[in-house]
Amino acid sequence: MKAGSGDQGSPPCFLRFPRPVRVVSGGEAELKCVVLGEPPPIVAWEKGGQQLAASERLSFPADGAEHGLLLTGALPTDAGVYVCRARNTAGEAYAAAAITVLEPPAPEPEPQPAQRPLSPPATGEGAPLFLTGPRSQWVLRGTEVVLTCQAGGLPAPTLHWEKDGMALDEVWDSSHFALEPGSAEGGRGSSLALRIPAVRLPDSGVYVCHARNAHGHAQAGALLQVHQPPESPPEDPDEAPGQAPKPVVEPLKCAPKTFWVNEGKHAKFRCYVMGKPEPEIEWHWEGRPLLPDRRRLMYRDRDGGFVLKVLYCQAKDRGLYVCAARNSAGQTLSAVQLHVKEPRLRFSRPLQDVEGREHGIAVLECKVPNSRIPTAWFREDQRLLPCRKYEQIEEGTVRRLIIHRLKADDDGVYLCEMRGRVRTVANVTVKGPILKRLPRKLDVLEGENAVLLVETRDAGVQGRWSRDGEDLPTTCQSSSGHMHALVLPGVTREDAGEVTFSLGNSRTTTLLRVKCVKHNPPGPPVLVEMFKGHKNMVLLTWKPPEPAPETPFIYRLERQNVGSEDWVQCFSVEKAGAVEVPGDCVPSEGDYRFRICTVSEHGRSPHVVFHGSAHLVPTARLVEGLKDIQVYDGEDAVFSLILSTIIQGNWFLNGEELKSTEPEGQVEPGALRYRMEHSGLQHQLILQAVKHQDSGALVGFSCPGVQDSAALTIQESPVHILSPQDKVSLTFTTSEKVVLTCELSRVDFPASWYKDGQKVEESESLVVKMDGRKHRLVLPAAAVRDSGEFECRTEGVSAFFSVTVRDPPVHILDPREHVFVHAITSECVMLTCEVDREDAPVHWYKDGQEVEESDVTVLENEGPHHRLVLPAAQPSDGGEFQCLAGDERAYFTVTITDVSSWIVYPSGKVYVAAVRLERVVLTCELCRPWAEVRWTKDGEEVVESPALLLQKEDTIRRLVLPAVQLEDSGEYLCEIDDESASFTVTVTEPPVRIIHPRDEVTLIAVSLECVVLTCELSREDAPVRWYKDGLEVEESEALVLESDGPCRRLVLPAAQPEDGGEFVCDAGDDSAFFTVTVTAPPERIVRPAARTLDLQFGAPGRVELRCEVAPAGSQVRWYKDGLEVEASDTLKLGAEGPARTLTLPHAEPEDAGEYVCETRDEAVTFNVSLAEPPVQFLAPEAAPSPLCVAPGEPVMLSCELSRAGALVFWSHNGEPVREDEGLELHTEGPRRTLCIPAAQPAHAGLYTCRSGDGPGAPSLSFMVQVAEPPMRVVSPEAAQTRVRSAPGGDLELAVRLSGPGSTVRWYKDGERLASQGRVQLEQAGARQVLRVRGAQSGDAGEYLCDAPHDSRVFLVSVEGPGLEMAQNGPSRTLTVQGCQFKDAGTVTAQAGDTASSARLHVRETELLFLRRLQDVRVEEGQDVCLEVETGRVGAAGAVRWLRGGEPLPHDPRLSVAQDGHIYRLFIHGVVLADQGTYGCESHHDRTLARLSVRPRQLRVLRPLEDATIIEGGSATFQLELSQEGVTGEWARGGVRLHPGPQCHIHTEGHTHHLVLSGLGLADSGCISFTADSLRCAARLTVREAPVTIVRVSQDLEVTEGDTATLECELSQALADVTWEKDGRPLVPSPRHRLQALGTRRLLQLRRCGPLDAGTYSCVVGTARSGPVRLTVSERVVSVLSELRSVSAREGDGATFECTVSEIETTGCWKLGGRPLRPGGRVRIRQEGRKHILMLSELRAEDAGEVRFQAGPAQSVAELKVEALPLQMCRRPPREKTVLMGRRAVLEVTVSRSGGHVCWLRDGVELCPGDKYDLRSHGPTHSLVIHDVRPEDQGTYCCQAGQDSAHTRLLVEGS
Repeated sequence: MKAGSGDQGSPPCFLRFPRPVRVVSGGEAELKCVVLGEPPPIVAWEKGGQQLAASERLSFPADGAEHGLLLTGALPTDAGVYVCRARNTAGEAYAAAAITVLEPPAPEPEPQPAQRPLSPPATGEGAPLFLTGPRSQWVLRGTEVVLTCQAGGLPAPTLHWEKDGMALDEVWDSSHFALEPGSAEGGRGSSLALRIPAVRLPDSGVYVCHARNAHGHAQAGALLQVHQPPESPPEDPDEAPGQAPKPVVEPLKCAPKTFWVNEGKHAKFRCYVMGKPEPEIEWHWEGRPLLPDRRRLMYRDRDGGFVLKVLYCQAKDRGLYVCAARNSAGQTLSAVQLHVKEPRLRFSRPLQDVEGREHGIAVLECKVPNSRIPTAWFREDQRLLPCRKYEQIEEGTVRRLIIHRLKADDDGVYLCEMRGRVRTVANVTVKGPILKRLPRKLDVLEGENAVLLVETRDAGVQGRWSRDGEDLPTTCQSSSGHMHALVLPGVTREDAGEVTFSLGNSRTTTLLRVKCVKHNPPGPPVLVEMFKGHKNMVLLTWKPPEPAPETPFIYRLERQNVGSEDWVQCFSVEKAGAVEVPGDCVPSEGDYRFRICTVSEHGRSPHVVFHGSAHLVPTARLVEGLKDIQVYDGEDAVFSLILSTIIQGNWFLNGEELKSTEPEGQVEPGALRYRMEHSGLQHQLILQAVKHQDSGALVGFSCPGVQDSAALTIQESPVHILSPQDKVSLTFTTSEKVVLTCELSRVDFPASWYKDGQKVEESESLVVKMDGRKHRLVLPAAAVRDSGEFECRTEGVSAFFSVTVRDPPVHILDPREHVFVHAITSECVMLTCEVDREDAPVHWYKDGQEVEESDVTVLENEGPHHRLVLPAAQPSDGGEFQCLAGDERAYFTVTITDVSSWIVYPSGKVYVAAVRLERVVLTCELCRPWAEVRWTKDGEEVVESPALLLQKEDTIRRLVLPAVQLEDSGEYLCEIDDESASFTVTVTEPPVRIIHPRDEVTLIAVSLECVVLTCELSREDAPVRWYKDGLEVEESEALVLESDGPCRRLVLPAAQPEDGGEFVCDAGDDSAFFTVTVTAPPERIVRPAARTLDLQFGAPGRVELRCEVAPAGSQVRWYKDGLEVEASDTLKLGAEGPARTLTLPHAEPEDAGEYVCETRDEAVTFNVSLAEPPVQFLAPEAAPSPLCVAPGEPVMLSCELSRAGALVFWSHNGEPVREDEGLELHTEGPRRTLCIPAAQPAHAGLYTCRSGDGPGAPSLSFMVQVAEPPMRVVSPEAAQTRVRSAPGGDLELAVRLSGPGSTVRWYKDGERLASQGRVQLEQAGARQVLRVRGAQSGDAGEYLCDAPHDSRVFLVSVEGPGLEMAQNGPSRTLTVQGCQFKDAGTVTAQAGDTASSARLHVRETELLFLRRLQDVRVEEGQDVCLEVETGRVGAAGAVRWLRGGEPLPHDPRLSVAQDGHIYRLFIHGVVLADQGTYGCESHHDRTLARLSVRPRQLRVLRPLEDATIIEGGSATFQLELSQEGVTGEWARGGVRLHPGPQCHIHTEGHTHHLVLSGLGLADSGCISFTADSLRCAARLTVREAPVTIVRVSQDLEVTEGDTATLECELSQALADVTWEKDGRPLVPSPRHRLQALGTRRLLQLRRCGPLDAGTYSCVVGTARSGPVRLTVSERVVSVLSELRSVSAREGDGATFECTVSEIETTGCWKLGGRPLRPGGRVRIRQEGRKHILMLSELRAEDAGEVRFQAGPAQSVAELKVEALPLQMCRRPPREKTVLMGRRAVLEVTVSRSGGHVCWLRDGVELCPGDKYDLRSHGPTHSLVIHDVRPEDQGTYCCQAGQDSAHTRLLVEGS
C-alpha cells in the first residue's frame, strides 16, 4: 500500500498511471506510464505474478521517464492485468492496468435511433426493447442473487451480461456465475438470467445486460451491493484452499510506512491486491474496522486498486491504517502510519459537528487566536460567500456561520480557514426524509457506467429521478427498502446534466459530467495528383489514408487563389477517387491551388497540397434577379441584382442602353437622371427623384449569360410627419418663449393645431405659422395656464407635444446653514428667512406641523424677508422650525430655557476618563452670561494654578487641567446657588502602544541568516511577550530576546527553515505581527551556464531542450511564449536524475518561440527557431529558353516560389540588380518579376533569380539577347521579278528594306555593279534604286540586289520599240515590242492574195503591293498613318481603302493621300470605335492589317500636395490629369466627400479642385482622389490653433493685507496656463488661487505682503503676457479710539479697548513692558477694528502701563490696582509644645500670595539663619526653629499688615 500524495522524496513515484485497454483480437495494445525517482528506477512488467520478457509480440519501449508495454497481434490468452513495478535503492512503487481482448464483431447495420420502437413489436421487425430490466439489490454475503432481464424484438435479440464493463468470462473468478437463458413472454424475444449462488464481497458492482439484433442494440443495468454479515468471519467454503495462488500484495517491511500530511489536507491510501478467488478487502484504523462516511471514502479505481481517502485530515485522524485482504487461500495485511502535522497558528476553539432539521437552521462556531485574523468559510471545496442563506458573523475572535433553510444537499463537511490554509472541520447532518444524499458532482468517462445511490429514512417510499427537470425512464431505477439506485449503463455525452432525486419537498442533486475519451484524428489522404487536360476544369485524384480510420470520415477539399494567403473550402467528398473542379466553382478568374484533408468525429488530418496550379474562369449566373419597384413620387427607385461572379454588364432603360462609361447621367436633357453602381457581385441602377410620368418604365440588365428586366411603378406620395416621430415632452418657465414645430413630408400641406382636444385660435399670446413643410405654434410669453397637450393634425396623422409651464424656482438666500437659537423664558425670539423673489409664497413649520399666526406666534413679510416672531417665548415654544420656499428649506433649532434652572448643560452627571498628561476640559453652560459659579473637588473649593485653570466665556464656564495627573481623579462640582453640575474624572496610566511597526511585517531569509524582529513601544518600562505560532517563546541559544529602552528585539542568530512562522509581540493593549519565512538553499540551474540560448533546428524534426538542476529533486516548470506547457503526444517532458528535458518529436515551424525552464529561483531561456523547408521554384520545371528582343522592346522575367514571403536576389551577369538601372522588381504573393520597360543592348546577358544568399540556394536563370532585327527586303515580295525596258529608255530597279541605314550590293550576271557611267546607285531612306541610263540590249540579264540577310533577283529584258519581223524558211514572224493600249487591234498578214488576220489584246499591268500593311497598336487620341507601296504608279482610284470589309465612312478624321508608289490613310484623333481591320486593295492585290486602340491611359500631370492648416482655416487641393471630362471621387480617410457648406468640389478642364473650410482637428487625415484605376492621395494636417493672449491686466497696486487679482483672456477656452512671478512658476496654495472662467484666467493673491510685490506673467505655450507689475503698499494704521486708564481693586477684572482704522490689522498688547499672551487670566479678542484686552483676578503687581501697538500706531493707558489689606485666613495655634532637640514649625496662611509677613519673638524680629528658617509658598508662610532648647521657650508673633497672631512655645524634656 502507498500514500497517494506521498512524500516528495526520491523513491519511485508514478506521475501517470497506465490506463486499461480494450483491443480486438489480432490488434495492437499499448500500456504507458511515467515514473520518476532518484536514482532512476528499474522498471519491470509482470502478469499473474510472473515477470514478462521481451518477445516477437511483446516489447517494452522506454523514452526517458516514460515506460510502455507494446503487445502486437493480441490473442484471447493475452487478456489480464499487467503490473508495472519500479524499483530503486530508495524504495519501490507499482501500477496496474487490464488488457481486454475482444472477438471481432460481425458486421451489422448502424442502429437507427429514430426508428426505435416505443412499444413491443407486434408483427414487424424492430430493434431490441427491454420488457423487464434487472433490479438493483442490496444483500448479505452468502445470499443467492438472481438478476433477470427480458428483451423483445424481431429477430429475437441475443443477450449477454457484463460486470463493471467486463464480460463475465473476463472476470478473474467467474466460475460461480450461472447463466440461464429463456424466452420472453409471448415468444417475441429472449430472456437471460444471471444467477450467483452465494455472493461474496468482490461480487459487488454494476451488472449490465446487452441485447442486440440486426436492427440495433439496447442495454439495461443494475447495482449489486454485498455487505458483510455482522460478526461473521469472511470465508468461502466453496473454494479449495490449495487450488489458487495466494493474494499478491506489496511485500511488507519490518515496520509500517510513515505518511505525513498537513492538517486540513487529504490523505489517500491505495492498496493493489491480486489473487484467485478475488480477495475481499477491509480497512482498519487503530484495530477497528472502518466504514465509509463523509470524510472517509472507500472505492476501487479504474486500475483495479482499492483506495481509502481521508478528507480534511485532523489530529484525531492520526494512527495506523491497515488494508486487510483475504480469500479462501489465505490473507495478508498492508499498513501505513498516518501523522498529521498541526499548524503553528491554531484555532482557539475549533468547530464542532452539528445536526439540523430540514428547512431549519444550523450554526457553526469557532474562535480564532486574534480578532484581526481574516477567515473564509467552505463547504468542502466550495467557497461560501455571505448571503441570506449563509450568514457569516464576526464578533471579536468568534467566527460564526448560520445556514438557513436547510435542505438535504446542505449535508456535508464544512471548513473555516485562516491564512496559511489553517482549517477547522465539522460535519453538518441534515435530518429529513433523505438520509444519504447524492455527491456534489460525479465525473464519468464516456462509455462507463454511472451509479447514483440515495438512502431514505422510511422504507418502501417512492422517489422521483430526473435529469435537467425531465423524468428518467423507470428501467434504470431500482428501490429496495431504504435504498434507491439509478444505474445509467454506457453513458454518453447526452447523459450529462443535473440529476435530481426528489422525495416530497426534499430533494438532493448532483452534477453528472461525462468526460470524452481522447481519440486520434485520422491520417491524411495519399497519392494526390492534379490533371489539367480539360479546358476550364481540373481533375483531382487521391487514395484513402493508410491505415484507414476506424470511424466514418469524409474528405474536405479547399482552394487558394495563387498570391493569396487564405484557403477556402470547396466541398466535401465521402469516397476517395477523383473529382472534377469546374470554373463555376471559383468566384473569379485566376490561378488556383488545391489541398485536401480527412475529417472524422475525432478531428481532421494534416492538409496535403496538390502539386501545381490551374487557371479557372467562372461563368456568371443570376443569384438574385431584378424585382418590380413601386415607389412614391419624388423618391429614388433602386433596381438591384446579384450575380454569381464579378463581371461587367449593361443597363437598359426603356430599351435604350445606358453608357457604362458614365456612372451618372440623364437619358436625355431634362429627362430622368440615373446612377449606376457596381460593388462585388451586386449591380445597382438608381433612378433619382422619379416623377409620375416615369411610371411604367422598363429597366433591363444584360451581361454574358444573364439577361433580366423589371418594371417601375410610381404612386402618389401620402403625407406623413417627418418630425417629431414620437411624443415630445417639453418644460418651460413662465414668460419663456415656446415654439412647437411639426415637419410634414409635403410642402404647403395644410395642418391644424389642437390643445387638450380643442382647436386653437390665434391671438397675441398664440401664433400659428407655416413655412414650406414646417408648421409652427408659438407662445411668445408662456404662462402656467398654457400647460397642456398640443396636437398637430393632418389627414389621419398627428404629432403630439406635452407642454408644462412652471413658475421659476424659489431660492433661499439667507440663512444657508442650520441656525441654533438659545433664549430664556419671556425673551423675544425672531427667525428671519430671505428669498430671491418678493412674491414667492413662504410657509413656516414647527416640528413638522405648519405654523398658524396667533398671539404667541407672529408672521411678518417685508419684501423678500419673511419673519417668525415669538414675542414672549416659553419653554414649550422651543423646537425645530422650518421655512419652506418652493423646494428649499431653512432650518432653525430654538431652545427656550426656564430661568428657574441656571445650568443649561450638563443636565446629568458626566463621567470623564483620561490618561495621565492628557488635557481635560470640564464645561458648564449657564443661562446667563453674568452668573458666577464655584468649582469644588471632592468637597473642597479648587484654587486656580498652572495645573488647574478656570475660564469664563459668555455663558460658558470651564475648568481646565492642562496635564492631568493620577491625583487629579475625583468628583468635580460646578455650583451656583442651589444647583450644581457633577463631573467624575478618572485618570489612568496611558496604555502601552506599539509605535513601530504599525503594519504586519513579512521577512524572507535564507538558511543560517541572522533574523532580527524589532518592536518599539510607547513606554520604556512596558513588559512584552513574544509568541511564535500561538505559543510563547523561550529564550535559548537559537532565540535571543533583547530590550533596549523602548525597543524590544527577538533575534534568530542562525535561522533554519523550521524557524519560520508567525511571530507576535504582545504588549498587553497592542500587538505587532511578523511573518518569517526561512527558505531552503536556492534551486539552481547548473547547465546550461548561459541564461539565454539561441537554438536553430530544422522543420520538421526532433527538438530536445535539456537542463540540469541542483539539487536533483528540484521541480521545474516549462513555459512557451509565457504560457506553461503540458505534456502531450507532441510535447514530452522528462526528468532523469538532475536532468530535465522538453522534447518535440515532430517539431513544426509553428513550434518556434521562446521556451523557458524555470525552477523556484532561476530560469533559462531557449530561443528556438525552426527553419522551414527550402524555398523551391514552382514553375517552370525546365530552364527557360533564351529570350531575344529588339532594342526598346519591353522584357518581363517571371518566376513563382513555393513560399510567398521568401526573399529573392536578382543578378545580371553575376552582379546584383539595382532598380535604378532601368529595371523594375515586383512582388505579388509567391510570384517575383523583373521588368525592363525598354531593353537596351546593355541589358543583354544572363539574369539569375536566387531564393537565398547561401551557396546552395535554388536559382532560376534567364538568357536575354538584345539585337537589331535582321535587315529584310520588304518589296518586292517575290524572290524573282521580270522587268522589261524599252531601248533608249531608263532602266530602274528598286527595292525597299525593312529599315533605313543599311547598304546593299548590286550584281549583274554575277558581276558587282558600281555607281559609274550610265549605272547609278541611289539610296533614299529604306529605298534602294539601281538606274541604268539609256538602256541597251546589252543591259538585259539577271540583276541581284544583295542585302545583309536577304536578296532579290530581277530578270531584265531590253526590247526595241515598234515591230520586228523575222523570216525562217516559210515561216514569217512579227514581234510587237513594248505593247501599249494603243497597239491593240487587228494584225493582218498578207501574202499575195492570201491574207491572215489576228486580234491583239493588251491587258493592263497588274498593280501589286510591294510593301503591305502592318498591324498597328495606338492609344486613344493619337494620330495613325497606314501606308502601302505598289509596284507601279497606279491611276487615280486604282487603290481603294476599306474598314471591316466596307468602304471607309465619311468622317472628317479620315483622309487618304498618294505619293507616287506610296498610298497613305490618315486617321486623326483615334477613338475606341476606330478599332478594327483595315484593308487596301487594287484590282489585282489586297493587304489587311489590324488597328488596336487601347483606352487612353489616365495620368497625373500635377499630383496632390500635402497641406498643413491651422484649425478653423480652409484647405485647397488641386489635381491635374491628362484627360478632360474625367469623373472621380474625393475621399477623406476613406469616406467619400459630398459637396456641402464646408466642402466645395469643382472641375476646370484637366484640373480638379477640392476646397475644405472650417477645418477641425478631427479632419486631419488622408485626402484622396479616385478615378477608375487611378488614385492620388495627399496628407491633410490640421494643427491646433496656437493659443494667444487676447487681453492682459494693467499694473496693479494694492494695500498690504488686501487681495490682488491678475487676469488675462485667451483665444481658446481649453488651454493650460502657467503664472510666473519674476520668471519663476507659481504653485497653487491657500494664498495663491488659480481660476479658469471660460477663456479668462485669474490669479488671486490673498493677504498680500511686501514679498508679493514683483513682476507677474501668464504663459501659455509660446505666448507670454505682461509683464504686469504688482506694487504692495504698506498699510497705514491709525488709532481711532485711544485706550482708557482703568483703576480696579485687587481680585477684580479690567478691560481695555482700542479701535484702529483698518479691519485686518494684527496688534500686540504689553503690560509693564511685558508682552501678553492669551491664556490664564489674560484674554485677547478682536472684533473688526476693535481690539480688546481682558484681565481677570487682578493682583497688586499687575499695576503698570498697558500698551497696544499695531504697526506704527500705538495707544497707552495706566492700570491701577488697589491692594486689599493683608489678613490672616489660617492662624497658628495659641500654644504649641515641642520636645527638646526636635524641630518646631509655626505656619500661617494669609489672604493673598506675595503679602509681607514678619516673625517676632518677645518683640524682637527674627532673621533667617542656622536657628531660624523662614519659608513662603504662595499665601502660606512658615517659621521653622531647629534643635529646640529650653531657652527657645517663649511667645512668638506673626505680623501680616494690620493683623497679627501670637503663639506660646513650650519645651519639654530635660
